[in-house]
Amino acid sequence: MKHKSINSNKQFMIGNGILAFGVFFVVCLFLYLAFRQQDKQHEGAYEGMYTIQLTDSFAGDSISVYINDSLLLDRTMPDSNVKLQVARFAEESALLIVTSLNDEVTPFNLSPKGSLVNVEKKNGRIFIFEKEN
Repeated sequence: MKHKSINSNKQFMIGNGILAFGVFFVVCLFLYLAFRQQDKQHEGAYEGMYTIQLTDSFAGDSISVYINDSLLLDRTMPDSNVKLQVARFAEESALLIVTSLNDEVTPFNLSPKGSLVNVEKKNGRIFIFEKEN
């Protein structure tokens, strides 16, 4: 009697080899996608500078100045102008002036190229003027 062997061990090993090759391919694909070079623009190197000038109209007021979620200044303002220079660090930026007396927030969208921003207070209201560089 001749017995035909199914040879299940051979089929099992071929199946495992194909599966291992598939896993290897998927791992290589994910590594390639994770480590490929990004555009230089998205690496945090943005051109432009923001110059924020707070006038002496804020004298004695306690204010906080933010760009996006980064705190730049949190203090009681002196009797003179205060000038802050910040390198542009995001694609889009918003300037937030927060008065500590009543937690009033004054938002302002900044130019994507960098700019000179004058902030002054008149009659209890905050006015922001922007001039592109």
